[in-house]
Amino acid sequence: MTELGLYTPLNTLKPVAADIWIVDGPVVAMAALGLRMPFPTRMTVVRLPDGGLWCHSPIVPDADLFEAIDALGPVHHLVSPNLLHYAHIAAWKRRYPHATAWASPGVRQRAASQRIEVHFDADLDDAPPPDWAGSIEQLRFRGSRVMQEFVFLHGTSGTLILTDLIENFELARLHGPMRWLARLGGVLDPDGKAPSDMRLTFLGRKRQARACLARMLAWRPQRVVLAHGRWFPDHAMAELRRAFRWLD
Repeated sequence: MTELGLYTPLNTLKPVAADIWIVDGPVVAMAALGLRMPFPTRMTVVRLPDGGLWCHSPIVPDADLFEAIDALGPVHHLVSPNLLHYAHIAAWKRRYPHATAWASPGVRQRAASQRIEVHFDADLDDAPPPDWAGSIEQLRFRGSRVMQEFVFLHGTSGTLILTDLIENFELARLHGPMRWLARLGGVLDPDGKAPSDMRLTFLGRKRQARACLARMLAWRPQRVVLAHGRWFPDHAMAELRRAFRWLD
């Protein structure tokens, strides 16, 4: 876990644009290319028009982060965007029991298989729920045989929020085996993309994925926030076309 340079300061709200923040967290060990690989973590927080907070892929919390979040507004939504991003929702739910925990496809089964206790209140669907319709667009990115990820667009800031469909690790922040694992997975900055094992799960179904990409591009985002690695504060359209060229 000491092999990876983190995006400090951790557990600190960092403004992206009006009413949207990122919070960089500690590393977690994730399965990648058959090995356990340390990943930096990042959550995204959006303040909705009603003042409530929408929290995407909540990270390991601490007292200081909770205090900063409380100063922003009440937490209304805890979002699992795919079946790999859910483990810390339980801690946030304990702090904010009235928040709605939103499940992605397969996440309940994944949590049960990992013996992680987490309660979900509702399921994400193709269309955004009334809770954030008009503020945040959403899309179920289809085509993978293994995992469907929900992607989101914060409309007023033009910020696209992705999770694992693009990973973009900076070489200078990696050491030892992490360097060759990231290179082998095709997730090194400045050419980060979906990891190679994930891309393989789209074989034979790329037409569905291309349709999803076309919809994302039609949103014409200005920036792209990622859960892992350097995100893209500008040139969003060019970065998306580059990162998804494997669908051609």
